[in-house]
Amino acid sequence: MSNRQPSYRLNEADAVQIWLRHWAGEFQNRIAASFDVNPGRVNEVIKGRRFPNARAIAASLRKTRH
Repeated sequence: MSNRQPSYRLNEADAVQIWLRHWAGEFQNRIAASFDVNPGRVNEVIKGRRFPNARAIAASLRKTRH
């Protein structure tokens, strides 16, 4: 893989997983590494700037798992 190739592009399903992992206490940089994205992309999800509906979806999934 070339270093000049763009990293992975997050989607809404990824954003839901980011929320679940964030609530579980996982560090943003580790979450970002697992998706091969810049930690700033994970931070954008957590700050609500990208995929704002993902938090509510993740919260509903979290309730059904407990």
